[in-house]
Amino acid sequence: MTFSSRHPQFFYTTAPLPCPYLPDRVERKVVTDLTGPNAEALHDRLSRAGFRRSHMIAYAPVCNGCNACVPIRLPVERFQRTRTQRRTWNTNVDLEGFEVPPRATPEQFDLFQRYQATRHAEGDMASMTFADYRSMVEDTPIDTCMVEFRNPHGELLITSLVDRVGDGLSAVYSFYEPDLPNRSLGSFSIMWLVEHARTLGLPYVYLGYWIARSPKMAYKSGFRPAEILAGGVWRDLDARDLPPA
Repeated sequence: MTFSSRHPQFFYTTAPLPCPYLPDRVERKVVTDLTGPNAEALHDRLSRAGFRRSHMIAYAPVCNGCNACVPIRLPVERFQRTRTQRRTWNTNVDLEGFEVPPRATPEQFDLFQRYQATRHAEGDMASMTFADYRSMVEDTPIDTCMVEFRNPHGELLITSLVDRVGDGLSAVYSFYEPDLPNRSLGSFSIMWLVEHARTLGLPYVYLGYWIARSPKMAYKSGFRPAEILAGGVWRDLDARDLPPA
């Protein structure tokens, strides 16, 4: 796979590793470097093709015999909140989101550690050091920002790492105050990104991969309408895509 005969783009396949989302499955990824003067344009094309960014690379799953990871995005102009999502929005109306440069801070890292310890204690990210966290935030070759959500007292409740792509915003990673479950802060941050994209005149919010059989990733289908990438074409997520009740 290349994008230019003059400047070929090389893609590599990773070694098999245990799947972090589905038990007894093995994951493999195709990866490529996002470096050089064309990083932004390459990242835009790859995002529309279902790739995600981590640090200085773009990746997509290429797992043998499994297609559970489905790229998903929200069409901003058609998005409609459910009754529950409207309640969540109103519950968090006191929060204000601030765009800040992608720079790691001790305040963010403290929230990140508490979130990991409570929500993902068994995951690899729970053992990340501040240097690891700083690398996740700051190692980016493209237009990236952080969104910090604070209450009226100035307390940091949510942090979102967000990439700007040509046709939208891409939610790279978000974490939030784990001791406030009634606020549904993760859902609120997604809805805020939709409204922010609307303000910026951008048509999509990319949410990464939807995995219907993974409790950690199935929630994304609760934001509707949504579009998924199937057979190389973005189409609406509908009842045929959902697992049996």
